[in-house]
Amino acid sequence: MQQGRRRKTMSHLLGAMLIVGMWLQAGARLPEGPAGRLMAAYLEAFNAPGEEAIKQFFAKHVSEEERARVPIETRLARFREMRERLGRLELVKTIASSDSSITAHLRSSNGPNLEFTLELASTSPPMLRGIRVEDREEGESDGVEPKANDEEWVAAVGTYLDQAAARDEFSGAVLLARGDKVVLEKAYGLADKTSKAPNRADTRFNLGSINKIFTNIAIHQLAAQGKLSLDDKISRFLPDYPNRDAAAKVTVKHLLSMTSGIGDFFGERYEQAQKEKVKSISAYLPLFADKPLEFEPGTRSRYSNGGYIVLGAIIEKASGMDYYSYVKKNIYLPAGMSQSDWYEKDHLPPNMAIGYKYQDRPMVRPGDERRPNYESLPGKGSSAGGGYSTLRDLLSFVQALKQQKVFTPDFHADGLGIAGGAPGMNAILDSGRDYVIVVLANYDPPTAEKVARQIRGWRPR
Repeated sequence: MQQGRRRKTMSHLLGAMLIVGMWLQAGARLPEGPAGRLMAAYLEAFNAPGEEAIKQFFAKHVSEEERARVPIETRLARFREMRERLGRLELVKTIASSDSSITAHLRSSNGPNLEFTLELASTSPPMLRGIRVEDREEGESDGVEPKANDEEWVAAVGTYLDQAAARDEFSGAVLLARGDKVVLEKAYGLADKTSKAPNRADTRFNLGSINKIFTNIAIHQLAAQGKLSLDDKISRFLPDYPNRDAAAKVTVKHLLSMTSGIGDFFGERYEQAQKEKVKSISAYLPLFADKPLEFEPGTRSRYSNGGYIVLGAIIEKASGMDYYSYVKKNIYLPAGMSQSDWYEKDHLPPNMAIGYKYQDRPMVRPGDERRPNYESLPGKGSSAGGGYSTLRDLLSFVQALKQQKVFTPDFHADGLGIAGGAPGMNAILDSGRDYVIVVLANYDPPTAEKVARQIRGWRPR
């Protein structure tokens, strides 16, 4: 995306409404993972003759709740209108992909170039939450050339962020470090739109699934201490686990690698629950633990928030501490992460970024305002995600890994790339041999992902 160029929004996050027919350019590839598979299913349905395939796609990949809000006939009418206008679309390339979204550059046979984003719901399997479509200017390129030196890199990033914030495309905070030196640290936008409190460099942001790395490290620490084995079954630590079949078959290794067959805690039960009361690891278990396995453990891989809740419960049993206390004592404290924690959403400390979302709406039009994501949050985050941290704390975490201040037998800071995203939050932590990039946003995915991609592209080699 060229600096300073304002996009013309064609349709801003059409809530789970399919828009245009697409076909794959020879040689173009979709990434592996939930987002890539959903896009592939989407393409196949649109490429099929008639409308039966797309109806089946709606039935399989859009939740009943979303289909109730936007009936199939409405979706089909919109699809016909958009396909008539745009014709067929060619997938030029995938721009970005994560567990929560996928963004692609598409070329229309009738002329327009588009930036096309599928938003995924945190369900198991992932369902289509919504679609964001923006026009791309003629000649606009996804590729960026590395800058000659750090000064040019920082200047380009600063200009890009100033312009993105001015267009209200970015709200959050960014840190760049080279070696041990921080070369850029700046915040943009508002932490609280009601009080007009600005985001600051030390504002705490929701990390989403970035917290899973701390759960993973905790498990390996306990394994190294002999308090558990990666081959242990759930039943060793949770003998009363509701699904006895899962307890007898699923190992710690399955949970870590997301090959357990355990599904998600997001879904109908979560939506109907009193979310403010979900504020402990044990409070999450009734949301999913009695459900049948989705596949035999070890035979497939599927993203599983539920599996990481079970890991949190195992950490509590193996360590004799509650999950939050264990991570704070054994990871946050030695890493110097003094501003990181999990907070009850109705007792938040000062200087917290409130998340603002477009997602979960039937349709979002240009000019619509983002709304707080408070109602979609649990009472407190978990071993699957939802903790809070700051730019400097995440930098301290990377430095602690490099300096071996935190015992992490299977983790290395060089080449670390992790992300978290959900409605109203998006976070990226990326580090290599001589750099660290942290992007924290209180807007929907792929806000931070797009910024991080641009920053990485400009990084001097």
